[in-house]
Amino acid sequence: MAVILAGGEGERLSILSSVRAKPAVPFAGKYRIIDFTLSNCVNSGIDDVVVLTQYNPRSLNDHIGLGRPWDLDRNTGGVKMLQPYIKRGRIAEWYRGTADAVLQNWNVIERDAGDTILILAGDHIYKMDYTPFVAAHRRKRADVTIAVRRVPLAEATRMGILALDEQGRVTEWQEKPKQPKSDLASMGVYVFSKRALRKWLSEDRTDFGTHVVPAMLDGGARVFGYDFAGYWQDVGTIQSYWEANMALLDDAPELDLYDKEWLIHTRSEERAPAKIGPTAQVHRSMVSHGCVINGTVVNSVLSPGVRVEVGAVVRDSIVMFDTTIRSGAVVDRAILDKEVVIGPGCIVGDGPDLDTPNRLEPGRLNTGITVIGKRTVIPRGTRLGRNVKVGYDVKTADFRQRVVKTGATIEPSERGARAGARGSRGVPVMDAGPSGSRNGSDGRGSVPSSTVKR
Repeated sequence: MAVILAGGEGERLSILSSVRAKPAVPFAGKYRIIDFTLSNCVNSGIDDVVVLTQYNPRSLNDHIGLGRPWDLDRNTGGVKMLQPYIKRGRIAEWYRGTADAVLQNWNVIERDAGDTILILAGDHIYKMDYTPFVAAHRRKRADVTIAVRRVPLAEATRMGILALDEQGRVTEWQEKPKQPKSDLASMGVYVFSKRALRKWLSEDRTDFGTHVVPAMLDGGARVFGYDFAGYWQDVGTIQSYWEANMALLDDAPELDLYDKEWLIHTRSEERAPAKIGPTAQVHRSMVSHGCVINGTVVNSVLSPGVRVEVGAVVRDSIVMFDTTIRSGAVVDRAILDKEVVIGPGCIVGDGPDLDTPNRLEPGRLNTGITVIGKRTVIPRGTRLGRNVKVGYDVKTADFRQRVVKTGATIEPSERGARAGARGSRGVPVMDAGPSGSRNGSDGRGSVPSSTVKR
């Protein structure tokens, strides 16, 4: 059995994961992040899969459904979608961590007849055959085997870091260390012997990396590492997500989506083929089915149903399902979520300043990427700077200014008022821009109907 942990909030993905779980975020045009883990399972011959959901699971539930695209719609085995629940004698609460999620669903897991359980992260992009992984686990009679790989030291601070001896046994473990001792990191992919998994799960060990693995090492359990040399990417930040999509446009990308021997399966709507019009120019891009292109697309990834009108330019960007770029608009180094409308003559990603971070999310939006949430409409002629965040469901009436400076955040008035800090009589306090002006780029103090936070 494979247990996929798919309840993560993915806060570092900003607006992309505000209305969906991180594993449901679109990737590479037509796919979702969780498609890669599910496809790894079925391509490895594993047809008994449990998906543990929690945060905003609706998109994930709709996407996976009965599991038909992955041939997991079966009477025996197949895919099961499980979520937190209330049971008699226990206080109602969310899963407290990865291990707690597995423990709370042990009554389902223990029914499996197999002797090994795969614990998989549902929010990474990778291609992995689990068959040799499980074989190595059994060969060494391990209690748990952890898939590991080398990572840049800059990324090691947000992962489990470990050391192995000559036999591949784990000798040291650091969970998200501030000063990592090595660059050998856990991928968040484990295979447990079923008996050992039950032994080491407990109410006070809520997380695998923080509690279970250290307890097993302290208790003398047989903990081994498995060196994985294939493609694996944690797309947990806006920058890493954007880079992973852009890397697919290389002449020989490390992640080969066109490998017929290892297909990535997904739920895909029936749409007409992509249409490239007589005024279109398309260079080094991925254009999904259902797209209609009459403008210019350069170095970009387009999901199904995207429309780029005459004179519009999309460059170095990710554009998700059914988004429309109107005539004369320019989208540069941006991520546009589903069903966004960019009005005529707009500029998304304006100016050369890539380094001024978003004032409300400086740790997430700081590399020049502008992000626009689902179903937002950007009115005609609007200019959005770099590292700008525009929330979901923002409408034309929410804009009073047509110039939004680098580092600003725009939310609809009602949601912005609830989320923002409140001053006297409940009026939202708005963060001043670089010039010290409030409520707009012109400094005249007009109060817009949207919350514009610089």
